[in-house]
Amino acid sequence: MRNQLFSRLQEIYPELVKIRRDFHMYPELSFEEESTPKKVAEFLTSLGLEVRTGVGGRGVVGLLRGGKPGKTVALRADFDALPIQDEKEVEYKSRIPGVMHACGHDVHTTTLLGVAQLLSEVREHLQGNVVFIHQFAEEVAPGGALPMIEDGCLDGVDVIYGAHVWSGIPIGKLGYVEGYMMAATDDFDIEIMGKGGHGATPHLTVDSLVVGSQLVLNLQQIVSRRVDPLKPAVLTVGSFISGNAYNVIPNTAKLMGTVRTFDEEVRDDMEDSLKAVTEATCLASGAQANVVYHRGYPAVWNHPEQTRVIVEQAKEVLGTENVFEMKPIMGGEDFAYYTQKVPGSFFFVGGGNPELGADYPHHHPKFDVDEQSMLVAGKVFLSAVLYHIGESFLE
Repeated sequence: MRNQLFSRLQEIYPELVKIRRDFHMYPELSFEEESTPKKVAEFLTSLGLEVRTGVGGRGVVGLLRGGKPGKTVALRADFDALPIQDEKEVEYKSRIPGVMHACGHDVHTTTLLGVAQLLSEVREHLQGNVVFIHQFAEEVAPGGALPMIEDGCLDGVDVIYGAHVWSGIPIGKLGYVEGYMMAATDDFDIEIMGKGGHGATPHLTVDSLVVGSQLVLNLQQIVSRRVDPLKPAVLTVGSFISGNAYNVIPNTAKLMGTVRTFDEEVRDDMEDSLKAVTEATCLASGAQANVVYHRGYPAVWNHPEQTRVIVEQAKEVLGTENVFEMKPIMGGEDFAYYTQKVPGSFFFVGGGNPELGADYPHHHPKFDVDEQSMLVAGKVFLSAVLYHIGESFLE
């Protein structure tokens, strides 16, 4: 019967492509989504699901009740886009200037709609429920996951799964990680206050530009000399702004950057060390500093049992040779909040296909993926749901 569902997925695939391309042509930025959640809600309502809108702000949640009581499985997709001009030469390129789906969220959303349609057709055979979480604002912290959770999207949920299409993985393959998969994403702003003056009389100043330069170097020693080398950490200064004239020593300097970690203890130490090194560097030069440290998404932790479910189901669907263990990546995802509340796993589905021009990195103006990735993700989602609540259906 699972194979019959897969056949139905193939049948509705052309319609899913149309839906995905509509989302792609009319993308919406984080916290500005209006049309997209409306379309999602209308689709889920047409399937006879119990639909909540405005969840946590702009989220949509659909509840599919099975024919018999049992566990509740949640599946999550995100639907926000990015402030990037679409430079692809395809008929479905973005119609919204300066906004595009450059990370695959249109694929995630469409895949989940397809899974909802198929499961709604066999709901009487399910021994439990399925919650479809369509999340707004994943790209911009604080993101939509936390407010949706606070608004009850995980109430009664026993397990949750999520997927991300990835252009760096060939179509037909699936990557997984047990344990830490994606990093915590923190940012910082540092303002150095010196004493400006004439470029010809540096001895009468406290040169904020020089102090800032020294600080950039000193900050790099946090990872190399203060962090256990067996525990990954990244500290990057991404912006350094100071001065605007040939003969003026600037009064202030501003630094911005990001910190990526997995281990929460390392995360705390990175914040404390950054503040301490900044203070000491400025003190040594007679400058002052103001440090603002922004805590972003926590690290994504994939629970072992749920990850093994995905791996086992994926191997049956795709073949063992197409399922591989990835290395953790330092990018971030607010799916982390879900697995802090209930057991779950997040996996990557290949969407790369050079023959289609689908080999540009995420967040690139020409980003695209092979739309057949919706079939791959859809089959794995269906298999995972049936593993948990489809016993009678599979008999």
